[in-house]
Amino acid sequence: MSGYYLSVLEGAALTVAVSLASLVVAVALGLLGAAAKLSGRPVLVGSAAVYTTLIRGVPELVLMLLVFYGGTIGLIHLLESLGLNADVDINPFTAGVLTIGFIYGAYMTETFRGAILSIPKGQMEAAWAFGMSRPQTFWRITLPQMVRYALPGFTNNWLVLIKTTALVSLIGLHEMTYRAKQASAATREPFVFFLFAAALFLAYTSVSLWLLRKVNARYSLGTKKVQL
Repeated sequence: MSGYYLSVLEGAALTVAVSLASLVVAVALGLLGAAAKLSGRPVLVGSAAVYTTLIRGVPELVLMLLVFYGGTIGLIHLLESLGLNADVDINPFTAGVLTIGFIYGAYMTETFRGAILSIPKGQMEAAWAFGMSRPQTFWRITLPQMVRYALPGFTNNWLVLIKTTALVSLIGLHEMTYRAKQASAATREPFVFFLFAAALFLAYTSVSLWLLRKVNARYSLGTKKVQL
């Protein structure tokens, strides 16, 4: 039995890798989406609105299967239209990271947009009056406050994202849920191994909450604390 537990733990490390890589993609898309929605340019605002509406209307599993199976076919057709012959294969890790990052990028978009709108506009206007450029204003004035306002929503998105990684087991990635399923089938002890996987997920979320509370305390110095 110990060998199966080790196998699930190896899958747990892969789950962490998928989660963190997906988070990077989601944060990048979230910042871009928030900037587009706040840009005031109709094309950018419309594109961001379509993106967030599409993601919130299509099930996560359907999107993952579309990226994994349809993404490969789409890339092959694109290369062929350009006169290139290439054997394209999207592996399960890449498909999982891109899909989860793409999905939660939409939720991060709304989180970051709401956080930026919570900052009094007069602060940015005052920074511009003092001669700060827009990039300087963002890094020195907007971003530190945005982090504080965004943390509650960011925390919820991150906790759900971690649990969503279980879906990548359906496209063949040997992460924690996949390994737990294999171990339960081999030993005929599904309750034991799925309970073990559930305990590991609970440990991840508990550690995440502890760390994010530390970050929240750091950015809430001198202000009323926001409960995560």
